[in-house]
Amino acid sequence: MAETLLAILLVTTSATGSNLVYRWPPSPSTAPRLSRARPSEEVFCASQLDNPWRASHFSDATAEAISRSLRSELETDNDDAWDRPHTSQDESRSYSPTTAHSSSGEDLPPKGGRFLSKTPVLHEYDHLFGYSSEFLANLLCPHSSMCHQKFELLVDNLAFVGHPVCTDESGTWKFKPEKSKSGPRGRESKVGTSTSGVRTSASPETRPTSSEKTPPVSTWLDKFHFVIVLDIPDPSSSASGNVSRYFDVIYEQVAFTVTAVLFQEQVVSNFVETECEILGSLKDLCISKGEPFLNYALQALEVSSIALAMKALYEAIKTSEMAYITLHNLPLEVQLPPYLDSFLHSEGENELDFARPLDDEDAQTWGQDMKLGWRLSSLKPWKSLLLLDGHNGLDPSMNLRGSQVNPEDRTLVEGLIRFLETASVTLSLADMASLLDWDLESQVMPTVRWLVQHRRAKVVDTIHLGLKTVFTLPSKFDRSLTELSAEFDDQFDHPSVPTLSAILAKISSSVSKQTDNHFFASVVQNKDLIPMYHDIVLWMLKRDMLITLHLRIRVVATQKVKLKVRLAREKTLARKAGTQHYHRRGLLHELESADDDDELNLSPPSTTPWLPLSPRTAHRHSRHQSDESGRQEKTTSHEADDYGTGDRERRGTDEDASDELDGPDSGWDTAEDHLRPSMISDPGRATLLQRRWLAAMSEGKDPSIVKRFQLISQYFDGKRCDDEILYRAEITRKQLREVLHHYEEYLQTFLHP
Repeated sequence: MAETLLAILLVTTSATGSNLVYRWPPSPSTAPRLSRARPSEEVFCASQLDNPWRASHFSDATAEAISRSLRSELETDNDDAWDRPHTSQDESRSYSPTTAHSSSGEDLPPKGGRFLSKTPVLHEYDHLFGYSSEFLANLLCPHSSMCHQKFELLVDNLAFVGHPVCTDESGTWKFKPEKSKSGPRGRESKVGTSTSGVRTSASPETRPTSSEKTPPVSTWLDKFHFVIVLDIPDPSSSASGNVSRYFDVIYEQVAFTVTAVLFQEQVVSNFVETECEILGSLKDLCISKGEPFLNYALQALEVSSIALAMKALYEAIKTSEMAYITLHNLPLEVQLPPYLDSFLHSEGENELDFARPLDDEDAQTWGQDMKLGWRLSSLKPWKSLLLLDGHNGLDPSMNLRGSQVNPEDRTLVEGLIRFLETASVTLSLADMASLLDWDLESQVMPTVRWLVQHRRAKVVDTIHLGLKTVFTLPSKFDRSLTELSAEFDDQFDHPSVPTLSAILAKISSSVSKQTDNHFFASVVQNKDLIPMYHDIVLWMLKRDMLITLHLRIRVVATQKVKLKVRLAREKTLARKAGTQHYHRRGLLHELESADDDDELNLSPPSTTPWLPLSPRTAHRHSRHQSDESGRQEKTTSHEADDYGTGDRERRGTDEDASDELDGPDSGWDTAEDHLRPSMISDPGRATLLQRRWLAAMSEGKDPSIVKRFQLISQYFDGKRCDDEILYRAEITRKQLREVLHHYEEYLQTFLHP
């Protein structure tokens, strides 16, 4: 919203008509719109100067002077600018500011004629964005039936977003009783009190009634509207639907929130009307003295908390920061998602992946208010928390230690202080819950969400206590390297600490190393410097200058493993087949005598005879086939006599085993039944054939290691990081390294964020 925010307005309506009470900034202006493409300065210069002249004078001072004159000419040329149709008329003659109103609010013709000459000072007070203030006020204060709901109006290149509110049918400012079911908005209301200005229902005028209290009587205020004015972004610059979602977030996070607090204070203490009277009197005084509108706007900041809040809110939004405002001695924190403007750019211009909505699981974890435009990491128990500097550089827990804390909230505050003192990037959220004896889901996670939403912390990856964590650098920094280096030198002036550029170079080069690529080995290299470099890592993490790389693991079914499983199957099938299928016996002999260098048939077995691919195996197979056929007649009768009762039982057992081997879900004779090395994409949902491969990998290994491999192999899908594996399997990092060592030939490990 920093790109599109133009102004914040406060508009009111009384029996005499609508009025634009205050605005900030004093003189807002829209971005220039072009009716046709304007050539750049370079293109314009090239089109005006011929090649021989440019070749001989391009580097001369004369060429620079001509370039400056052409640049000035481009800046002052308004032929390409787009103007609203109504602004082409003479603005020196417009409606008089002394237009009269009837008791019904309808405009009456001004005395002395329809148009009156105006001084420039009066024009500043009575015109905004090329419209008269009276016209905008009437436009932004809709009929009462359209109040108490979202307001969105698009006029030319301007968008007005707000939530107008008004009195009830009796002309009294009242809360409406909160309804259990959504339905038509009624006019009945009950008077109640509340201690909070937070949003509790679908409209700020509804609230639970806890006690009856007679509010101050309003004498003239019928409606008020807190309006956010935006420059409509180019629809072609963003994906379909993003602009409407952009407006929705602004309405929910800013317009609705501030209106809810103002409505509450108006009902309780007639606050908005009192503030408007002060601003109106000051405005009339400044006009009578002939002072410019800027003087009125600055003086209003000293007498009106609404004016001061509008200024603070505008400046915070333009700088993408948290707005700390006070309305009638009620502190309020208002903000927009820090990366909301990413919705207004195409994917090629910005990293829109961070601005896209979270998936269902993460959205449920973070909540709907933080679903869009936050660039949030997944909130998981194995993640950690990095505390950020508080408002104006203060300690985040400083405000919690004051005497203003209510006694009934003391226990809650003390627990929050303990949490802030325990939080460290070297501790996971699960570890913090264990140390504090807090419940992870009901206590730790809500606290983390609150801190992140109020920009007092952010979720990061857990950092090794000895800084043996592998880092890489982002593609770009949010600030220039020159500015970051100057700030780094001011904060870390120890002689043992190299420059920021040198540290970044070491981190960048360490990623390509196979060993000793973590931060300690590549940068620190001295245990005595770990505390100092710990602060450096925190400083860099707060400025998004580091990306943590995690170990991820995948399982590879090698040719040797597949051959072993295929051989076991063929032995069983060969016993079942007897001498009737000499091709099966030939296949068994081929598998048993195959070397690692043999070029085997990698296709799934079929009903056709075994046809090896290499000449050596083909010759061996044909020779074996001849011997087998020569012995067939000699062994047939002998084997037939040998099949007695015990052999029938053995054959029955083999048949049962073969039925299990060749079941409909066995995986044999499928696309994955080949002897080429392949990846087991999801070991946790492995097929029967893949489970045979996994079991074959464990043959001959220590039973304790095999049991641990069976436990954690389900996480070896390349998507789970090492921290998640340690948390879910409840093992140590040393135990994980033991498994990786014993199964090294079957595992593929790599580093990834």
